[in-house]
Amino acid sequence: MKRNKWIALLWISIAQLFALSLWFSATVIVPELKHVWSLNNNTEAWVTATIPIGFVIGAFVSSYLGIADRYNTRNIFAASAFLGAIFNLMLIFVGSAYLGIFLRILTGLTLAGVYPTAVKLLSQWFPKNRGLAIGILIAALTLGSSLPHFILVFFTDVNWKFVIIISSVLAFLSAAVMKWFVEDPPMKSDKTPFSFLLLRKVIRNKKVMLANYGYFGHMWELYAMWTWLPVFFYGSFTSYSTEISPWFIPLASFISIGIAGGIGCVIGGYIADKIGRSRLTIISMFMSACCAILIGFTYSHAIWITLLVAIIWGIFVISDSAQFSAAVSEFADIEYLGTALTFQMCVGFMITIISINIIPLLESVIGWQLVFSILSIGPILGIISMMKLQHYESVSD
Repeated sequence: MKRNKWIALLWISIAQLFALSLWFSATVIVPELKHVWSLNNNTEAWVTATIPIGFVIGAFVSSYLGIADRYNTRNIFAASAFLGAIFNLMLIFVGSAYLGIFLRILTGLTLAGVYPTAVKLLSQWFPKNRGLAIGILIAALTLGSSLPHFILVFFTDVNWKFVIIISSVLAFLSAAVMKWFVEDPPMKSDKTPFSFLLLRKVIRNKKVMLANYGYFGHMWELYAMWTWLPVFFYGSFTSYSTEISPWFIPLASFISIGIAGGIGCVIGGYIADKIGRSRLTIISMFMSACCAILIGFTYSHAIWITLLVAIIWGIFVISDSAQFSAAVSEFADIEYLGTALTFQMCVGFMITIISINIIPLLESVIGWQLVFSILSIGPILGIISMMKLQHYESVSD
């Protein structure tokens, strides 16, 4: 059993890594899509922001209907990854921004059948001490989300359709891995459906809501940072030097988002099991808020300084991610656990839609030197919530 659960973690993480390449598959090729889809300033940000929209819709519908409880979890993951690959692949035949954005919404909807189901599977394999395991899973999510940047490191001159094809192939492989390599967990979880009637109990649970508020602040920062950091790199590096190689910015993005984030997730999960979830989230959000404020001051300065701050930011911006859901799973009664987790996830990803779209609007007014500091508001408010949660935990103990 002990050996089997780590094998399951390996295969689940690989499947997650491959499937999440769909999230930013179109974002990294926006410069090409501007011409192909005739994107303007308003539609450009929506190429990425529509993924969270689809994800929220999919998570809500899936939870409300209890799909993950009625059907085999592995089959749901595999089917979702397969459909996501198809919707993503259809982008190469699209010439309209609005049709392309619609397909991105559908892709986001399928990803709601990937990430939450992977968490559920892992929770069944690791009923106790799951901080490190969830950290590894989130590391796979982080690396998977940054894979399109990695592809561009080696294929900077290829047609944009190649990136879409590769990410779709990876998603197909993800479905195959989940279907044929991952075993069903020995422990089945209780059914925890979403219910509007139970939502009142979620809102009245102070510990659950404080963990939620921390998560909301975290999400305000996370996906906006992941979306716009490569664009920031391009502006900063090219204004500092005119001799930047085409592959360097995708590599810098992959290292700062994928590699650094993956390391942060694993270390964060391990430390959280040692010092407590609340304390880990407070440390992570403090460091990420500092980086959000500081990185603007490195704009058009020495590249190594910008990269150093970005890598530190990439570590801490995601190192606490798994702990918010873990905290809710500890504080919510089993009666409304599904409702609590769905509420947390849906609101969190709706917040990302706002922050992703607000960055380009504010950048045109205050510039790259200051715009990322707006993201620090989220973790600062999150710290306040988690400090209050820490106080409640100490009182109850």
